Amino acid sequence: MSHNQSAAQGAVKAFHPRVQEAINNPQIRANFRKAMDGLMDKRLAAFPQDDELQQLRDLAAAIRLRALSKLPELLERLEANLTANGVKVHWAENGDQACQIILDICQQKNAKSVIKGKSMVSEEMELNHYLEKHNIEALESDLGEYIVQLAEETPSHIIMPAIHKNTDQISDLMHDKTGTKRSRDVEYLTAEARQQLRERFEKADIGVSGVNFAVAETGTLCLVENEGNGRLTTTVPPVHIAVTGIEKVVENLEDVTPLLSLLTRSATGQHITTYFNMISSPRKEGELDGPEEVHLVLVDSGRSNIYQDDELLDTLRCIRCGACMNHCPVYTRIGGHAYGYTYPGPIGKILMPHLAGLDDAKDLPSASSLCGACGEVCPVRIPIPKLLVRLREEAVAGDSQHNDSGVKGRGSKRSTSESLIWKSWAGMHKSGGLYRAGTGAATVFRALMPNKIGAWTKCRTAPKLAASTLHQQVKARGKNGGES
Repeated sequence: MSHNQSAAQGAVKAFHPRVQEAINNPQIRANFRKAMDGLMDKRLAAFPQDDELQQLRDLAAAIRLRALSKLPELLERLEANLTANGVKVHWAENGDQACQIILDICQQKNAKSVIKGKSMVSEEMELNHYLEKHNIEALESDLGEYIVQLAEETPSHIIMPAIHKNTDQISDLMHDKTGTKRSRDVEYLTAEARQQLRERFEKADIGVSGVNFAVAETGTLCLVENEGNGRLTTTVPPVHIAVTGIEKVVENLEDVTPLLSLLTRSATGQHITTYFNMISSPRKEGELDGPEEVHLVLVDSGRSNIYQDDELLDTLRCIRCGACMNHCPVYTRIGGHAYGYTYPGPIGKILMPHLAGLDDAKDLPSASSLCGACGEVCPVRIPIPKLLVRLREEAVAGDSQHNDSGVKGRGSKRSTSESLIWKSWAGMHKSGGLYRAGTGAATVFRALMPNKIGAWTKCRTAPKLAASTLHQQVKARGKNGGES
């Protein structure tokens, strides 16, 4: 288990108290309700032609499935082409190894400061904390990530990290942490943050970024962003380190176009982002800008285990647009922090059980109404509800010692008493005599029915048994009808 997974255990074990805390916080609920309504409206407006949307989704799903079907081959091609372009490629089995690789590069360059573009994999690895333990400052340059870092929190959304805060809260935070005057003027607050960050770009020894798409055909790293911080992060410091999960590879450059179109419109309703960066090599002779060195760290962290399962493999299709979160009634009410992991919402509920294990993340697959909204809006057609049901089955599977599925923590939510109850229920329903005897006894002793039946009655009223069974009522009606 990596250090970040271990650190998250306590948070996930407190899942239900966190949920209750979020539900009881009217400010969080108001912030998320307003934000999610806006994002849903923007996405809807960005796809006025449903036929075009469905065709794009079919194409994108096929592109991602084709890439995953060739994943080992494409990763080798990506490494070969990047290496030929002058990019140094590193492989990390888990978050700890990835952090160590990045630390080694920093120490080789005597780096004291790192400026970071947005990267969910670096959040997953808890890279900032790791570097800080080794006396290397790591500063987030994405505005949302910067706000979250000032607040000493973690992102609550994979696209909009500070979406859980409103303007007043951000203004108070920046005033307390940086001395910025309190204001509700978003442009002023943004300009102040930009000025604070711009000075740090010039002094940073190393820039770290994520990767949206890694193109095997050309050895190209694609980064999608709106603020320009990603471009500064990858060009101003003398060394650029990109970090990504192994699933982000695509086969051809032309595959990026439909994926980009769906990503931006599904995420924020934009037809295109302000910046689309394509990085294939370090600075070449005669070029005026760019890093002297470029490194790519490819992180596994359980993704290979997902790849082995033909059904759960669909989890790796994700392009991190966040649309499933924006449309999820559960996420909208509790926010991202209640989940306790890097990836919240529907995608987190199917991804984190693999990355951290069901023994820690066993509550996540059940934190869903299975309404199907996430599957309906997913731009690459990931069948999220189906995968949630599969993981629920894995969580209560009978024999954790013989784990054919490869899901870590299989059977961790299994209850012996619950298993016996369901076996008794099944046995009773297989026998007509036992069924009649059981239902008859239940009606006779209905007054003894408890008002609390575990988790079922936490949010529901306990059912009240009828004074007679359906068979008894039908039989009585037949007798009455015959006599009249």
